Amino acid sequence: MSEEQQQQQEQQQQRRRAQRKDGHLVIIGGHEDRTREMEILKRFVELAGGPDANIVVITAASTIADEMWSIYDEAFGTLGVQRRSHLEVTSRQDANSEEFVRRVDAATGVFMTGGDQKRLLALIGGSALDTAMHVALKERGATIGGTSAGASAMSGHMLAQGRAEILPEKGSVSLGAGLGFLHRVVVDQHFSERQRLSRLLSVVAQNPYLQGIGIDEDTALVVDIGSGIEVLGQGAVTIVDGRGMLTNVAFIKDRDTPELIDVRLHLLPAGSSYRLPSSDDAPGKGLPPPLLDFLENVTKRNPIS
Repeated sequence: MSEEQQQQQEQQQQRRRAQRKDGHLVIIGGHEDRTREMEILKRFVELAGGPDANIVVITAASTIADEMWSIYDEAFGTLGVQRRSHLEVTSRQDANSEEFVRRVDAATGVFMTGGDQKRLLALIGGSALDTAMHVALKERGATIGGTSAGASAMSGHMLAQGRAEILPEKGSVSLGAGLGFLHRVVVDQHFSERQRLSRLLSVVAQNPYLQGIGIDEDTALVVDIGSGIEVLGQGAVTIVDGRGMLTNVAFIKDRDTPELIDVRLHLLPAGSSYRLPSSDDAPGKGLPPPLLDFLENVTKRNPIS
């Protein structure tokens, strides 16, 4: 490549960066209200463009795709969305099809339903559809939503399976590759209702570089890429941070309970809202350092994978 061609390529990349528009993630703990006030789905629609939104619903996680689509078709229709459609991904061929990619390219909102996150990743992980969703979020400012299994799949490390016992246990959970909209975190859902704190502690004990995010039912963590977060709904978001902890997990047997000393826990109830500080903010004020660190991590602008 000549020097002139390199300069042209760099100029094109600079123009693309200048035109880039950051989007939002709406990460829902499952069982969100779909028929009454619909606070969370209403916020998803607002972020996706309101009545002018173009929303596609991906039911790949579910084995009852038609039933799942019917629920969200009615909910988004009630919220005034005229352009809404179903992406029924049943194979890797579907996930790599030009038609499905074009529909995501035109969408202002992409919503992933519940079901089985392993099934969801097996069908769309690493596909052309996966890439199109990243482009939509990071280049066009689209909103990506996911509930239950769709929420777990949001992060780069996905909680694939595991028990929710009374105490954390070594080897009781396993991780898989997620879609990678967030990095260095792992998301669990139905959190308080299914008493999953021990499960999230088990993840963090064995993977201390990950921060655990537990989201209650009818509750959403909304991430404004590059800016901040808010919590909506009826419950709370629990954050487990074990990066500074002391533990004996490397020396105990599988199914034993590890010592976990100095694990940090943050609880953000519905209504919580935090923004990254701007250059105009006074020094020494604003977010506590641990929460600032969490915000910088989850709102980070990641390259398209």
